[in-house]
Amino acid sequence: MDTLPPPPPPPPPPIFRSNWKALIKSRKRNWLDLPRDVVLTIFRKLGTIDTLHRAHNVCTTWRNISKDPFLYHTIDMPNIGTDLSMDWYLELLCNRAVDYSSGQVTDINIEHFGTDDVLNHIADSVSHLRRLRLVGCYGVTDEGLCEVAEKFPHLEELDITISSLSDTPLQAIGRHCHQLKTFKFNIEGFRHPHMEYDDEAFAIAKTMPGLRHLQLFGNKMSNAGLLAILDGCPLLESLDIRQCFNLNLVGSLGKRCKEQIKYLRRPYDATDDYPFQAEFHYGSPDEEYPDGISDIDFLSDDDFAYYEFSGGSEFSDYDGYEYDF
Repeated sequence: MDTLPPPPPPPPPPIFRSNWKALIKSRKRNWLDLPRDVVLTIFRKLGTIDTLHRAHNVCTTWRNISKDPFLYHTIDMPNIGTDLSMDWYLELLCNRAVDYSSGQVTDINIEHFGTDDVLNHIADSVSHLRRLRLVGCYGVTDEGLCEVAEKFPHLEELDITISSLSDTPLQAIGRHCHQLKTFKFNIEGFRHPHMEYDDEAFAIAKTMPGLRHLQLFGNKMSNAGLLAILDGCPLLESLDIRQCFNLNLVGSLGKRCKEQIKYLRRPYDATDDYPFQAEFHYGSPDEEYPDGISDIDFLSDDDFAYYEFSGGSEFSDYDGYEYDF
């Protein structure tokens, strides 16, 4: 008996029916025919800026997909010196991403363009923010951060690196963000090792008892400030005090750190893994303080005597070290 020929292949899905033969013949892909979940995965890999600036403007279909809240659980906004590096435009994209998130964003990174206005928009739009990172955001002021602190009750991690902020907003954050576990408050470098300034350390010690991880790169605190942190933050597991050259970890304080802190980065430890500039800056005294305050404002009478009569380098006590960071 003659065998029957095999049945014809099933027709393609409806979305491909109009152009499947042309696609096979041309061996080209029609990106508009990709399933929505695949496009979402691709957009997520693109990152926030490329999704909103490029994919968002390709076609109506992609524009609609780019508004999906799934893409904005994490908002990553690095300002990396490209053709998009206009602060006002990055602020526009950031606000748009926050709006598209429908309040679902939990993690925001803003680099070199953040302002009080952006921070206020985030605070008014997001209810469960857990991580906030502000790098080089000189447009964020003490008053602005104090105003929004109470609107971030679920914040668990805060990174403020390279800013003009004082200890005042740190106190506000500590009072309102009771779930804070990780805090980073870093500067680029440390110019005058003999200058001591403990207000930030005291603010942390007084208002952030639940901290597990603390990074104070280049801070000007003294042994008194560090001791206050050890007393006020008993749950602290990791402490990064690299380039905090006012600290002297010999004797009882060094022993206390070793006993209490599981992961300790000491003042002279290597800085290879620190993502920002980690070297001394020899500029004018006013250069580090945008508001016209300089290290001279924090001098004691003894410090004035040091300036007038030492006759040596500002770093005379440290001349034996080589700073190869």
